[in-house]
Amino acid sequence: MSTPRRLALLVCGRRTKWLVLALWFVLAGVGGVYGPKLTEAQVNDAASFLPADSESTQVIELQAAFTGGQETVPAVVVYERAAGITPEDFAAARAQAAEMAALPLVEEDVVGPIPSEDGQALQVIVPISFEDGFELGEAVTDLRAITADSPEGLTALVGGPAGLSGDIFEAFGDINGTLLLGTILVVILVLLVTYRSPVLWIVPLLAVALADQLAQAINYFLADAGLIVVNGQTQSILLVLVFGAGTDYALLLIARFREELRRHEDRHEAMAEALHKAGPAVIASAATVAIGLTCLLFASLESTRGLGPAGAVGVLCALFAMITLLPALLVIFGRPLFWPFIPRFGSPSHEESGFFGRIGRGIVRKPRLIWVGTALVLGLVALNAVNINATGLSTEEQFKTATEGVQAQQVIEAHFASGVGSPVVVIGPADQGDEIAAVVAADPAIAAVAEPVVQGEYAEVLGTLSVPPDSPEAFDAIDRLRTDLDEVSTDVLVGGTTAVDKDVEAANARDRLVVIPIVLAVVLVILIVLLRSVVAPVLLIATVVLSYFTTLGICAFVFAKVLGFPGTDSAFPIFTFIFLVALGIDYNIFLMTRVREESVRIGTRPGILRGLAVTGGVITSAGVVLAATFLILTRLPLVGPTQIGLAVAIGVLVDTLVVRSILVPALSYDIGPPIWWPSALARRGDPPPPAEVEDAPREPAPVG
Repeated sequence: MSTPRRLALLVCGRRTKWLVLALWFVLAGVGGVYGPKLTEAQVNDAASFLPADSESTQVIELQAAFTGGQETVPAVVVYERAAGITPEDFAAARAQAAEMAALPLVEEDVVGPIPSEDGQALQVIVPISFEDGFELGEAVTDLRAITADSPEGLTALVGGPAGLSGDIFEAFGDINGTLLLGTILVVILVLLVTYRSPVLWIVPLLAVALADQLAQAINYFLADAGLIVVNGQTQSILLVLVFGAGTDYALLLIARFREELRRHEDRHEAMAEALHKAGPAVIASAATVAIGLTCLLFASLESTRGLGPAGAVGVLCALFAMITLLPALLVIFGRPLFWPFIPRFGSPSHEESGFFGRIGRGIVRKPRLIWVGTALVLGLVALNAVNINATGLSTEEQFKTATEGVQAQQVIEAHFASGVGSPVVVIGPADQGDEIAAVVAADPAIAAVAEPVVQGEYAEVLGTLSVPPDSPEAFDAIDRLRTDLDEVSTDVLVGGTTAVDKDVEAANARDRLVVIPIVLAVVLVILIVLLRSVVAPVLLIATVVLSYFTTLGICAFVFAKVLGFPGTDSAFPIFTFIFLVALGIDYNIFLMTRVREESVRIGTRPGILRGLAVTGGVITSAGVVLAATFLILTRLPLVGPTQIGLAVAIGVLVDTLVVRSILVPALSYDIGPPIWWPSALARRGDPPPPAEVEDAPREPAPVG
């Protein structure tokens, strides 16, 4: 007995299966205690995600000398009455400002109420000092509770950088429970449709749920130790990634187990054989996804870097559960799990006479016409990818509905200088404060400049923008100021909320150029090692890239023409690429490892048809599960996660229904044995000829 088969039998042996169950009982306890703590380790402020060498990051670090060591973010409380502010309104705003000043996290002076020139609005600026994002969110909640008691007819809104951050915290606050429930319901539905069993779905769902808890616990330890940065979006993506990938692996393993139950009377032997044959494909697939995600460590943006290891941990936990807990549970309950369609020992397999068997026999007739025509159609759709506008979203555009912070910003822009509450922060040598202030004041996008504040070796100058702080005009102002101030001194740094957004966009553009080629190279090497071929991996990578650009082309139309999104988040292309390439390779591996296994046995072209017939159904089911789970991200009230969820869902369906089911089999069939070059399999003949394959009686599955 080979070593891999011994290991497979160890997981599902008559006695050892109970040891596996005991191990997972312990892991479930760890996951149940520490998994929920991951939410506490989130960091959701944009500044914490910046590259360490960006100007914005350096300004934030230097600002500690001016704020007593704590991070301070202003909230802008704006009051509006269209008929004009009354004395009673002013008195109420002043009284509320006093209440705000007494809040625990308000350690600096509250400014205001400040009336607008048109007499229709007031604003109060409240500096909030905090240590973590949860404190900031709670402070914003407290401010909104105070403003709720305003005179009738007076609109009171909490906005500014703190208010918008509070909106983000609120968006992510209760979403994990909603995502979890939605994901579970989707997985149950797909498993019910796939296996038509009222009980089988419970086993893989339990296994993947425990894997998710374990992944969250491990990521909590990593985040708590400061090794990774996790935000609300990362945790949401982690949940759907674990459920999607874990269910994919479960589908593949259960399909092979059902196949082997027809060949082995003993369920333990059947599972050992299923693990022995399907296990390498599942392990290779998970390893590829995990390594692909880990390549995000080459990104400069901390939010992108953090998603890499967090996602890799999730995928590896899903893998561990699927090759240990799931096999143990399946052999414990045995064949009755498949009721009412129980796979009996010696019963025939119907895959080759099924839907994907018919697709394979259709490909035999004109494989070249099929793959060329399919590639041309996908390519034409991919041309629309040039219309993806990934230059980022303004603050207002980031939310699918107008939040209080967004509404407050609209009121501010209507009555005050747009940049109030989001100043440009310039820090430079203490002896050059006046010169710095003069340069800042001279910029056409600056409405006002505060007197320089000197602390030790540094001077801080605050400039109020006359344009919205998240607008292209504001970004241009940051570029101008950095250029002009370099002439004063190269030690002058420009930061603030607008500069942070500008630096985030620049970091995402850089990361796309660096990370995407690295991921492609790594995945190509893994495929070459796995398939022991150069031709097949190169072609598979080409189809994945084509599928990615086709997805972008579809998204460009859907986002602009159907959903009315003005653009996409600057992180959208890289996140979509990582998920589609890493997860799309899953289906390449599922298909081509089985094709290679069959090619060794019966020849390349018959092996392609056999591989497609027996894996087509499970790959399609896996794709539907993954697409449906990522669609759950559209429940978030934020545009960025919604776009990622839609793109991955669209891309996975394109990949499974078109690329993996039609394009790859037709292309591989047309090339034939040379697809395995330079391995010896490329030099083997291909009996019988295609015409005979179509008409010949199909070989029954072995039963021994």
